[in-house]
Amino acid sequence: MLSGFLEGLLCCLASKSANIVAPAESSESADGYEFVEVKPGRVLRVRHVVPDRPLLEEPAGPGGTVSCKRKITVYRNGQLFIENLGERASAELKAAQNGEAEPQNAAEGQPADRGKVGDPEAGSESVRPARGEASPAVPQPPSRRRRRKPKRTVVIDCERKISCCRGTHADVALFFIHGVGGSLDIWTSQVDFFSRLGYEVICPDLAGHGASAAPRVAAAYTFYALADDLRLIFKRYARKRNILIGHSYGVSFCTFLAHEFPEQIHKMVMINGGGPTALEPSLCSVFNLPTCVLHCLAPLLAWSFLKAGFAQQGAKEKQLLRDNNAFNVSPFVLRSTMSGQYWPEGDEVYHAELTVPVLLVHGMHDKFVPIEEDQRMAEILLMAFLKVLEDGSHMVMMESPEAVNTLLHEFILWEPAAAPPKKESKKTRPETAQTRSTAAPEPPEVLPATARQTSSISKK
Repeated sequence: MLSGFLEGLLCCLASKSANIVAPAESSESADGYEFVEVKPGRVLRVRHVVPDRPLLEEPAGPGGTVSCKRKITVYRNGQLFIENLGERASAELKAAQNGEAEPQNAAEGQPADRGKVGDPEAGSESVRPARGEASPAVPQPPSRRRRRKPKRTVVIDCERKISCCRGTHADVALFFIHGVGGSLDIWTSQVDFFSRLGYEVICPDLAGHGASAAPRVAAAYTFYALADDLRLIFKRYARKRNILIGHSYGVSFCTFLAHEFPEQIHKMVMINGGGPTALEPSLCSVFNLPTCVLHCLAPLLAWSFLKAGFAQQGAKEKQLLRDNNAFNVSPFVLRSTMSGQYWPEGDEVYHAELTVPVLLVHGMHDKFVPIEEDQRMAEILLMAFLKVLEDGSHMVMMESPEAVNTLLHEFILWEPAAAPPKKESKKTRPETAQTRSTAAPEPPEVLPATARQTSSISKK
């Protein structure tokens, strides 16, 4: 700690910036590591594992089709009203796309704020008699209340085919995206596990992290700059069915890619990603200090990350940080990345528009992201499954790799039940009166199994 403080002090006295960083020297000589130039002079390190597939099999079963029908209404006071329409999408509700209609059935809605959003015209209450007084015999005429117009209304009506993804399917690719201060090395256990199962795995290093190039301008680390890098990486390695796995800040990039490529994203996993809120840098943060000061505080920041990111702070956890190159970035990159977390589009409506199945993994002892934020995310998303690991913290994929790998594999193999095929009546001869009397009646029309499963999933 003393050496770090002296280096930062000399940096301040010499009036030199500590942002002169270069890509870390990669000692990996094995196949699987590539350096991709996404833009001139902007090079990212990518670990790309393509396993040998001696025998390719077709996807087992047709999979299930999930109907995604919901209406999202946003009011000027910030309230969010979500209706899961199911199979009943009438022309009257679809007309709300222009902001003319109000929610008709508040019981089916899923409010987005912590309070209750029952009546969209909340704000004025009906006059009630004082305590101890009798109710008037003559009913009072309904008071005229000003009709509130929604600020924005979004109607989603689509169907998604969700099938099982096995490692022997050549059209499946897994993308792992780390967060601030991490690197692709934090996914070592997951990459080894899924590559042995035959999956194609892609893990990029964000700019300034790991062995990727570290530009000397702060604008290179904004959310949009990093998201554009990942968009180019995704277009380079994407298959027909792609599964995104993000951690912390990387969850926001997964959500961004799911909106950019809705037809190619098959499933998504969010590990300690937080709530569905728009990103905005904090004005009162330690990362707003000058770079030379952060350089002096680097040992203290690393110790704070170890204490808050792991459930236990022992020799094993310290070794994990060193081996997996976690929280090992320059102060300039750290400061620029934290200050560049500006993403106003990523609000609750943006997340509620997602129709991809999502697995939420949360470590119980996480001190960075409270569990209430992941619970809120599960309420907003259409198809979300929240799993809480009691022995994990923010870096749960490094603390409990076996449990995380099992959860991810089960979710990747999951598929909704397929709808039963319709029975076609066979007529071999003209129908007579005797034939009509003995023929079995046709089964009544029932709700498909996929529709029932959609309604149950959306309530989680």
